[in-house]
Amino acid sequence: MSSTDPDPLLGPADIRELATALGVKPTKQRGQNFVIDANTVRRIVRTAEVRPEDRVVEVGPGLGSLTLALLEVAEHVTAVEIDDTLAGALPATVAARLPQRADRFSLVHQDAMRVTELPGPPPTALVANLPYNVAVPVLLHMLETFPSIERTLVMVQAEVADRLAAGPGSKVYGVPSVKANWYAEVKRAGSIGRTVFWPAPNVDSGLVSLVRRTEPLATTASRQEVFRVVDAAFAQRRKTLRAALAGWAGSAAAAEAALVAAGVSPQARGESLSVEEFARIAENAVPVATEEDPAR
Repeated sequence: MSSTDPDPLLGPADIRELATALGVKPTKQRGQNFVIDANTVRRIVRTAEVRPEDRVVEVGPGLGSLTLALLEVAEHVTAVEIDDTLAGALPATVAARLPQRADRFSLVHQDAMRVTELPGPPPTALVANLPYNVAVPVLLHMLETFPSIERTLVMVQAEVADRLAAGPGSKVYGVPSVKANWYAEVKRAGSIGRTVFWPAPNVDSGLVSLVRRTEPLATTASRQEVFRVVDAAFAQRRKTLRAALAGWAGSAAAAEAALVAAGVSPQARGESLSVEEFARIAENAVPVATEEDPAR
């Protein structure tokens, strides 16, 4: 883009004009807050370390602010959008603002939680401004469903960002922290103020970087088995693991036996354990009631 060319990215006036033309009013139900600052979305792309050879999947593209910034850099961008109106308008926005790269864009009009395949070669990166109300389940679903995703950068509510990136012993360490760490090395990658959104949310946002483990966690337990232990441990997080895991193991005594075999103190609490320790517990006991795959 030369210095005389107009910026293809969307600014505040462009966003409002598009929304008005489409009759779109951001809804709390879907956690919609559209980014209206081009510098912010370019910063997200830089922080995500998107490369020219990357095939990026984006969840919840909205009016296309981040989509266009990704398309400036990546080999291909596939956007997953559930909203009928937004999904219908996005290809035209891409064609109008980045016509020379429109052939590098694909749209999947679907609920991200139900997506099991994407067009073209497997994605290498996930970059998204995730709706606050579904951020964690969508993130975990995408990481599980698409093992080819090596790098992820998501913008989420600051509180959720803190939880995802928390380590054992932290007050906000919990189920999202452990499950995200099953897949990846997780860290906070920056903060985003409220003024870059329309409408401005009541909370700050944070960036979270997830780099997939080069080798899966060394355990004989399955992901489902480990996640059941995690869910049980944090369902009653104030209790010791001996008590919290009693239902999972069949009794407090069985839970204690599994914990001792795993090298974990029965008096410990879930917030002090690493994902590796949860995996060892799962290896050392067979739950009496195997429910369906826990909510990711």
